[in-house]
Amino acid sequence: MKLNATVLYSCVDDEKEEASTPPSESSPLEPASIVVGYAFTSKKKKSFLKPKFIRFARNKGIQFVPIDLKRALSEQGPFNIVLHKLEGRDWSQVIEDYQRLHPDVTVVDPPEAIQHLRNRQSMLEVVADLKLPESYGKVCTPRQLVISKNPTSVPDEVIKAGLTVPLVVKPLVVDGSVKSHTLFLAYDHISLSELEAPMVLQEFINHSGVLFKVFIVGESIKVVRRFSLPDLTETDISTNSGVFGFPRVSGADSSADDVDLDPAVAELPPQPMLEMLAKELHHRLGLRLFNMDIIRQKGTKDLYYIIDINYFPGYGKMPDYEQIFTDFLVSLVQS
Repeated sequence: MKLNATVLYSCVDDEKEEASTPPSESSPLEPASIVVGYAFTSKKKKSFLKPKFIRFARNKGIQFVPIDLKRALSEQGPFNIVLHKLEGRDWSQVIEDYQRLHPDVTVVDPPEAIQHLRNRQSMLEVVADLKLPESYGKVCTPRQLVISKNPTSVPDEVIKAGLTVPLVVKPLVVDGSVKSHTLFLAYDHISLSELEAPMVLQEFINHSGVLFKVFIVGESIKVVRRFSLPDLTETDISTNSGVFGFPRVSGADSSADDVDLDPAVAELPPQPMLEMLAKELHHRLGLRLFNMDIIRQKGTKDLYYIIDINYFPGYGKMPDYEQIFTDFLVSLVQS
């Protein structure tokens, strides 16, 4: 099989801008029992605060209020909940200071907890440390190697680490930029030295070209199927060389939910296993909003690998997100 890929990379974002825009925050609102302050980029606002969601939440007594980044946060509100997804140390300090002054306000999520998912080494180390029972399946992480600097030494380091090509190459730091979602597949050791450090090299695992994206919203779990990188044969590996760039293969426009797949490939991971996994990661990470990219090794029924974890992902593309997220916000105030 010849891979249909180009060396250049272009990002297909789960949170690409929608044609419609949310109602203006200045529009008349019914008296709200839950006030949610939010701090998003304009892109995140359009993908998450869709008109249907805003109307649905309003019927439950929830009002979304934008946080003015030019004013002190403590001077705004009052809020019951603060939702945020912004980058930078300055913003993290703003949120941490606000938490100390307003312990009665629920902040989703704490900046120090989010930092675990900004680094692809630390995010998967948390999973590797889990000791989950294997009654419903075994959960692993791919073997990986972190290259911090001096890419010219990569071929030797790969050999010493016992890794073999092909290898999946990802940037070490996840900062929400297009660059941080770059994905490459390297077929030989020499070509690895052409890539930019810091980066993570992960072993490639055949998984029938299907990935399970597991969305976590508090205690709720929603799973969707997405197309992923195709399986590689021995012929593919022996006849290809160099480094190939791919778009973000698990984007919302690569849904595999309505495709006639082999039942063994389409079967979702067991719900009890996902519940245990979500509960343990919530406890260890201290996060309420995240998703996991999970693959099942080809030829197995119950061997799973977590290959990525993302904070506050593109929930606007998750089925039934309006109901699920509204219930989540209500539960935060009730608890």
